[in-house]
Amino acid sequence: MEETQPPGCSKPHLEKLTLGITRILESSPGVTEVTIVEKPPAERHMISSWEQKNNCVLPEDVKNFYLMTNGFHMTWSVKLDEHTIPLGSMAINSISKLTQLNQSSVYSLPNAPTLADLEDDALEDSENQPEKPHFDSRSVIFELDPCNGNGKVCLVYKRGKPALAQDTEIWFLDRALYWHFLTDTFTAYYRLLITHLGLPQWQYAFTSYGISPQAKQWFNMYKPITYNTDLLAEETDSFVNKLDPSRVFKSKNKTLLPKKKGPAQPAGGQKGPPGPPSTSKSSSSPGNPVRK
Repeated sequence: MEETQPPGCSKPHLEKLTLGITRILESSPGVTEVTIVEKPPAERHMISSWEQKNNCVLPEDVKNFYLMTNGFHMTWSVKLDEHTIPLGSMAINSISKLTQLNQSSVYSLPNAPTLADLEDDALEDSENQPEKPHFDSRSVIFELDPCNGNGKVCLVYKRGKPALAQDTEIWFLDRALYWHFLTDTFTAYYRLLITHLGLPQWQYAFTSYGISPQAKQWFNMYKPITYNTDLLAEETDSFVNKLDPSRVFKSKNKTLLPKKKGPAQPAGGQKGPPGPPSTSKSSSSPGNPVRK
């Protein structure tokens, strides 16, 4: 039976599970309603049953995780102008919801296309990344985190069935069905999940196009606790459109050249104040007689 723990609740196994992130969130400005859905450990026969059913061997770190808690769900909100806004969400599916991704059709219609039918084999893999997963039998894909509809984090077996534990990687599938490599192991991914505080769309920081402008504002307010924050910020900035107002609105905001003005004339025919007496000597002065 699942139990929601209120903010400030301190249990040793929960502190170990969250790596102490609860205290950091509760001390952050504006953060409220930090909650953890406490779940009982999975029994060993549940793990064995899953492996037999799917013909896959779970990695040891995934097994140890499920033996500690059968899934994970932690949320937190922020309070702005007396309104509470749900913001952070960290989730790992329970072992019963660790289901294969490419078994169902995209549409529940006869002869409907599957994810494998939509795969584009013409896209070449990047030289700096491992081979991307496939929706057909070449890979076996299980959903770890639905990402609140922003994509899916998946446990991927790269060699098909029977799937071995050493052939697993963690990948992010965005809403356009493009794959993005995250980590080699589940443990490394779990650390990323915790250190990024479950901020909205944080997985997109590991894509070529980065997080959305709205999500970036939350990143600036609640910076992820990760060693490569600056690196991610630089990569994200390089893919954000930066508009130059002077160029975008060049046709509208024309530069007006100031008109040339002559010397100011006294208004109304009034004479101006007398100037200082001239210091230059006149040609008809006594000291300079006029020559004929």
